[in-house]
Amino acid sequence: MTGREEDVENGKQKTLISVIVPVYNILDCLERCVDSIRRQTWENLEILLVDDGSDDGTGALCDRLAAEDRRIRVFHKENGGSSSARNLGIRKARGEWLGFVDSDDWIEPQMYERLLKAAREEKTLIAQASRDEIDAAGERRPDVCVPPAEPTTCGPEEFLRSLLLHRGDCSFCTKLVSRELFDGRSFPEGRLNEDFRLLVEMLCTGVSVRILPEQMYHVFYRLGSNTRRKDKNDFSRVFVDIVDNADFAEELVSRRYPGLRREAVRFGLFQRLDYLLHIPVGRMSGSDAFYRNVKRYLRRHLADTLTNPYLTGKNRAYLLLLTAAPRVVRSVHGWWMQRRR
Repeated sequence: MTGREEDVENGKQKTLISVIVPVYNILDCLERCVDSIRRQTWENLEILLVDDGSDDGTGALCDRLAAEDRRIRVFHKENGGSSSARNLGIRKARGEWLGFVDSDDWIEPQMYERLLKAAREEKTLIAQASRDEIDAAGERRPDVCVPPAEPTTCGPEEFLRSLLLHRGDCSFCTKLVSRELFDGRSFPEGRLNEDFRLLVEMLCTGVSVRILPEQMYHVFYRLGSNTRRKDKNDFSRVFVDIVDNADFAEELVSRRYPGLRREAVRFGLFQRLDYLLHIPVGRMSGSDAFYRNVKRYLRRHLADTLTNPYLTGKNRAYLLLLTAAPRVVRSVHGWWMQRRR
């Protein structure tokens, strides 16, 4: 039997899919997003719109959309961020499988039917579609994650390796995930890059991921986007969080997948390079404990910087220079970037 035949009884699709959409001040994009979910060929789904304290009329739009389609359920809450909204959606969801869509984005009509079928046929608990990015002018941007040439199943260690090498897709928006993987787990609140941390936790249970090559998830990329906007505090925080995520991954790898040690160290070095090249220069002070710890890590892993096969020559050069004189190198780097504009 095909995946769909197994889930159809007397002409009715049995398996319920819950699609969770965190919503915040997104009047101009929300209807496109929700309409793309309503048009899914897998009709037995519920759409959970979690209004995260919108103050621009988005909450009222959610209520109007729910009045048009009984599959839409709306929850209004105080603002707490995307992870908080997603976690509320998980608690309220009734489905056996969960999907997530950012309110700026949209999906192809067959996405969840294809993902459910793929998960059923391969007996996996996570199925993933490929994605593309579309800018405000309607033009496609270069692929962030290159789709596979054909459907493929990645074991947990292989998929984790792709994440550590910045080749894999850690976003939950491209995925359909079995409800059981969320038992005792949730998105970390008060953090950015939260998808990575939760996905790594799931991979360490031994779960495989089925990846489809079709780009069925469309990311709407625009500066000032609600889901991609960063204020000054968020801008600094995101680079702290990516280092924390690297430490989290390195510790889990040491216990669960020690064969990925070089990839995990490369990830830790690369995330710290990103941190040092982007945080405000004023944060590069001996009084900042996090900054001091970053410098210690670089010095402690000097041999890895020199020998790790997964670092590019440019990565290696920057890391060596930043290990020796971070503030000077950062000042020169800033001057050079300004000159190139």
